[in-house]
Amino acid sequence: MPAQQRADARRNHALILAVAEAEVAAHGADTSLEQVARAAGVGSATVRRHFPSRRALLDAVFQERAEALCARARALADTPDSRAALLTWLSDVTAYAASARGMATTLTYDEAHVSLCSTKLSDAADPLLRRAARDGAIAPDLTIADLLTLVTGIALATEHHRDPAAEADRLLALTVAGISPPASGRAG
Repeated sequence: MPAQQRADARRNHALILAVAEAEVAAHGADTSLEQVARAAGVGSATVRRHFPSRRALLDAVFQERAEALCARARALADTPDSRAALLTWLSDVTAYAASARGMATTLTYDEAHVSLCSTKLSDAADPLLRRAARDGAIAPDLTIADLLTLVTGIALATEHHRDPAAEADRLLALTVAGISPPASGRAG
């Protein structure tokens, strides 16, 4: 948000974002811009001035979580076991996506509309992935897009479970065997 923006515009932005966070938590990623406008008590055009699309709104809603996950990837970069570092980060992303309704949708890879959150996470985790691949700790053709797609699928599949985070963690553990190189003989 530009520093020279009017005070009322900054207040509207903050209000819209706070309302959007609550609406997405309650109703998921299908929350419409119009629904946010009604709940915030502002016009639809006001919401669209600040967030031109639902994807832009979702990116803003999950920006803080994405930043935390990026910081986590950077913190894990010096972990001696490159595979453990990548899997720890992936577990953190899975936990966030399973516990924050709507975040999984934000992470989906749609070739026409890659989200800012996905781009940030990809950039932050790429060194973890490259290092693990270089060490032979994961399949060499695995990509961050593959991993985020798996996390998204797991989070969406567990969204309505009694304990989505626990179920997502269980499914991730099952998935880990599928991303390990065949000769490694490693499990979760």
